Amino acid sequence: MLLRRYRLVIQHVMFVVMMYGGRFGVKLGPALPCFACPYVAGCGGYCYLGGLQGYIGFGIAAADFWGFEGLRAIGYLLMFVGLVMLLGKAWCGFVCPFGLVSDWLTLLRRRLGIPEWKISPDTARRLGPIKYAFLAYCAAGPVLINLGILHPDFDLPFCQMFCPGKPLLPLFIGETRYSVLDLTNSATIVKTACSLAAAGGCLAAMSVRPRFFCTFCPMLALIHLLKPLTPLALRKNPALCRGCGSCQRVCGMDVERVGAEMVSGDVQTAACVNCGDCVAGCSSDGALSLKFAGKTVVSSSAGLALGIRKGGKRGRGGRRNAGMPAG
Repeated sequence: MLLRRYRLVIQHVMFVVMMYGGRFGVKLGPALPCFACPYVAGCGGYCYLGGLQGYIGFGIAAADFWGFEGLRAIGYLLMFVGLVMLLGKAWCGFVCPFGLVSDWLTLLRRRLGIPEWKISPDTARRLGPIKYAFLAYCAAGPVLINLGILHPDFDLPFCQMFCPGKPLLPLFIGETRYSVLDLTNSATIVKTACSLAAAGGCLAAMSVRPRFFCTFCPMLALIHLLKPLTPLALRKNPALCRGCGSCQRVCGMDVERVGAEMVSGDVQTAACVNCGDCVAGCSSDGALSLKFAGKTVVSSSAGLALGIRKGGKRGRGGRRNAGMPAG
């Protein structure tokens, strides 16, 4: 079975676990390195960003960094770091439920023959730092609340204003209250208006561009900051690369470095989500590989690339078939 098909199976299984696992006794905790939303009642576990904002805010308000709340926050931080060390960015490529929603929209676009929205590598690089700005806001927002600069109703400022997962993911359990404007007061009007605008814009963009939100995802930024601790990595043997460009053409994140790098073996960039499509799309044996602690998990081969050509045909107006060089 192809790597892409394996990934789709894993993504769908994990989507069920993340979205509905709590209803069946599966509780993975609040320190997961992926966009699984705490606003989904009965979820099997949820995003660490919510806890990060909450513990910063509560810790400052209570001045209790070394009390119970502080120690619990340290425990969840260590849990998050441990989970990142276990799977690295594979949390994004194989586990993240919001990532799967984006992949569904991409599959639908290809089936309908809708052209993909292309951006240049330079534009992609300029947009990349926005994810770090969102991450900084996750940490600074609770501080601004305690300084009286932000209204207390913005208790989880990123989740409640900019995260597209909050309005969209609860819809999968039939919960619609996060998808309407809250008229309680001026603060709730502002935060829900921003939230709905972010979700609507993101949904529209994901319909024409693969993994659009990943470009701006603060979770991806946080995982990349822990790259030195992560044993899972994308590696390249430049001597085996034929320069065909297949890896970039099949990459949903348009990572240019994977194909362009001809010196270093490290091609793990901040934008990469370790989905493995570049490895599956490369027809040069051993040129690209996903490694865990230096051991090869999967590597490129002519047979794997041939399989993705047969099974991964792009829709009309989209990218060329995976693995086929530009004519």
